[in-house]
Amino acid sequence: MIFNKKHILAAFFCILDFTIYADPIPEWFLPLRDAVYEQKLKADEVVPLYREVKRRAEESLSGQGLYLMLSRCEYMMGRVYLYDARKDEAWKDDALARFEEGMVQARRSLDIAASSPAWVMLAENLSQSCSIQSVGYVMRYGLDVERYAKNALALDPGNTAAQILMASRWVYAPSPFNNLKRGIQMMEDILNNFDTRLQKDDRFNVCSAIGYAYLQQKNTKEARLWLQRSLSVYPSNQYVQELLSEI
Repeated sequence: MIFNKKHILAAFFCILDFTIYADPIPEWFLPLRDAVYEQKLKADEVVPLYREVKRRAEESLSGQGLYLMLSRCEYMMGRVYLYDARKDEAWKDDALARFEEGMVQARRSLDIAASSPAWVMLAENLSQSCSIQSVGYVMRYGLDVERYAKNALALDPGNTAAQILMASRWVYAPSPFNNLKRGIQMMEDILNNFDTRLQKDDRFNVCSAIGYAYLQQKNTKEARLWLQRSLSVYPSNQYVQELLSEI
């Protein structure tokens, strides 16, 4: 298996995910989250879900909780645009705009009070933005992703979204900056030690990350096993389907 820029870019926006948070996720948010992972809808078809979640958030939340949810909404919509940008560069600016707004909302939440979920959302939006920004931007801000994730873990060591961000750097960084063995071990530790905290998207993210790491090691047997496990969560996910098709 030869890994090119397309694989690495896809991995950044498909795996550095949106996962468990210390605060409860309302049911009305889940259709948007699942649409992003299922990858059945085009960006224009996801917009109504995005708008509905924002409407519900503004009706039922306020202050820190509102800003946090708005950050999540922007992150999700940004990922939809980012996936479409793989095929059409015109979507890139839309994705960047959503991630920038996601960071604005996360900082508003943090201005009210420090929280593990808000630090995660700041890190998540920044990590996705870095995947399509200039090299200069990444050099200037890229290390902040890990710093924000560490801030989240300092407040909540069991925040699996922050843990996945920390493990992902070892899986997706280009050689020689990656450490696939370490990344796989960290991801497996999340599965083994935090099973009760894992939501649907957590399990998908961890399994697909492990599968990707094994592909880089040219261990196609293990790669296929873990990628199939991730598809058992979101069977229509095109990113994982593409990886499997190339084994």
